[in-house]
Amino acid sequence: MATEAAVTTPGGLTSADRAFESLRTQIINGELAPGAPLTEVEQATRLGVSRTPVREAFGRLIAAGLATERGPRTLHVSHIAPDDVSALFDLRRALDEQAARLVAQRADDSARARFRELAERFGAVDATALAADDPQRQGYYALVAEFDGALDDSLATTPYLAAAIASTRVHLARVRRLARDDDARLAASAAEHAAIARAIADGDPERAAAATRLHLHEALTSIHRHLKEKP
Repeated sequence: MATEAAVTTPGGLTSADRAFESLRTQIINGELAPGAPLTEVEQATRLGVSRTPVREAFGRLIAAGLATERGPRTLHVSHIAPDDVSALFDLRRALDEQAARLVAQRADDSARARFRELAERFGAVDATALAADDPQRQGYYALVAEFDGALDDSLATTPYLAAAIASTRVHLARVRRLARDDDARLAASAAEHAAIARAIADGDPERAAAATRLHLHEALTSIHRHLKEKP
């Protein structure tokens, strides 16, 4: 007989998959803060599953670097250290600059039109638009996810680069949420995304790479500032 962790739902996800995705999303969104304890019994009750799929989900969280083990069947959400953030951005700078450069070189007319439309939508994001968004700024982050998806689609012929970006994107999404309440920074970030998308749409590889470099520099500066301000 299959265990609960291995039983699939109509959507193709096992109980362990659903537990992992739920916990992963809550960690990325900051609902489960760095240092928050994760116990099998509590999470199994909260998620409505047995302890077996939760145990499997915990192992995947550890492997993803989102949780650290502190004792038998007890984890804590991983802390975000300034040095870790800097190392992550060093990697993302190399990956994202090259991705922007390649996509600007290779994008077909359809992809360029997609990036041009994204540039216009990012250009419409300002303090007023952000104030009208929900408290978690989900509308803004959904637009960023669309931009990431457009990059991913355009990198389909470069699978190793796409996979490397995907493996670090979870942690980048987590740390950039540190600035989620800073509407001025988010408005500036939107303008930076617009510049990247516009350069890709124009087929200008070096401008796309330079705009990406500027965006990541500004994002890292903001995140370090927020980390210092936290008690």
